[in-house]
Amino acid sequence: MALFRFGRSQDDSEKEIPRTESTSPESDQASRPGFLARLRSGLERTRQVLVTDVRDLFKREGRLVDDGFLEELRRVLVQSDIGPSATDAILADIAVRYRARVVEVETVLDSIRSGLLERLRFKQATLTLATSGPTVILVTGVNGSGKTTSIAKLARFLSRDGKRVVLGAGDTFRAAAVEQLALWAERLGVEIVRGEMGCDPASVAHRAVAVAIAGNFDICIIDTAGRLQTQANLMQELSKIRRVVTKQLPEAPHEVLLVLDATAGQNALSQARGFQEAAGCTGIVLAKLDGSARGGVIVPVTEQFHLPVKFVGLGEGADDLEPFDPERFVAVLFETT
Repeated sequence: MALFRFGRSQDDSEKEIPRTESTSPESDQASRPGFLARLRSGLERTRQVLVTDVRDLFKREGRLVDDGFLEELRRVLVQSDIGPSATDAILADIAVRYRARVVEVETVLDSIRSGLLERLRFKQATLTLATSGPTVILVTGVNGSGKTTSIAKLARFLSRDGKRVVLGAGDTFRAAAVEQLALWAERLGVEIVRGEMGCDPASVAHRAVAVAIAGNFDICIIDTAGRLQTQANLMQELSKIRRVVTKQLPEAPHEVLLVLDATAGQNALSQARGFQEAAGCTGIVLAKLDGSARGGVIVPVTEQFHLPVKFVGLGEGADDLEPFDPERFVAVLFETT
């Protein structure tokens, strides 16, 4: 088991990782418009359905809310990524409020907007931090979901907030995951604990937490298995990691974040269900929410897993991660320009 303290070396491996922008407040302000532009791009497909296609139902002034209109609206909504449960609930609300009445398009859009916000608001939507000692965050998800990159982005996000971060490379059966996380740690100038390839992931988690406690770190982020061999094996491995962490810090892990790939749509839900059940997740990181994404999948994600989306990733750079804001998300979703 080894602990590495990385500085900001300029070796050849750095080219494998996107460069990090300045962390000054001025730089953060300047990057904001770009982040919002990527968010708009990631929501384009869903926005076209929820705004353009719904407006197309109103070719004349006002529509009578009857069975015919509700069926037309259903056909439009099922083409979006918001899922059948949200569609049914929104249609039921419109039927109760406006059946047999003539309504304008903005009235219908307001109902859809309110229905989505209701499903995206959670009490524990912010990151839970320890009141004393290090905060331990386990991160899980299928291979290829963007898990390792999301860990790096989260480390960057917390470091910008003045937190001292140590990483635990616990996905020990996948050499690429360990090496990629080590490269990110070097690029970001944070410490990382790693073990021999194929070693017990729980031993890496134990050592990472021990280092966090001894070194007075604020945050310990532990990468976990990225493979879904069988439900039983996965549960066994994750349960062991949780046990060794809790033994060191009774309140830990403070967060268990599930990384989902927004570009995978409904497939992401089925692939990640085993991780959610095995790990006892507390929140979701929705990665790859860019131009190729199906951004509306956030809605069925929260409904199926009963978990808040805590962060969204909108690119490959270290700064391309932000806390999920449901109000801003829905506002962008319904923009008409």
